[in-house]
Amino acid sequence: MNEPVPDMIPGRVPHRQAPWYRALAVIAAVLIALMIGVTCIDVIGRYLMNRPFGGAYELTQILLAALVFVALPLTTADGGHVEVDLALHLFPKPVQRLMGRLAGWVSALALGYFAWRLALIGLDQWHEGTRSASLMLPMAPLAFLAAASCAVSAIILLLPRKETP
Repeated sequence: MNEPVPDMIPGRVPHRQAPWYRALAVIAAVLIALMIGVTCIDVIGRYLMNRPFGGAYELTQILLAALVFVALPLTTADGGHVEVDLALHLFPKPVQRLMGRLAGWVSALALGYFAWRLALIGLDQWHEGTRSASLMLPMAPLAFLAAASCAVSAIILLLPRKETP
């Protein structure tokens, strides 16, 4: 009948209607639209008016980095990271679940370390006033965004997952 579409990623609780998930998805969509806009303005300016957008390359790099880090928690929540499980099916289900949790803990530990290091980099950039080369945009907010993204992804990995039958 009119039942909601189930979350297609096995082992994850439904989350796509959660406000944080929808907000990050909207932010990611806006970042993509901005990248498209910057590219269009640069191409039109370069080839039709002989006046390229001087900071297009740099702005595209910054927007792409922001997009990657905004999408990281979304990908983590969806269980969409690349996993290699060539021999996992050879183990009993309890061992498979244990190995999955262990992989989640190791990944969460790595992401926690990245969050810590990126926060330190952001603080250094903040205190030094580090700015981009041509547009002179402050770089610390990007480092703080990356740190927050890694921290949120680490937390998501530590949350309990719905078991698949």
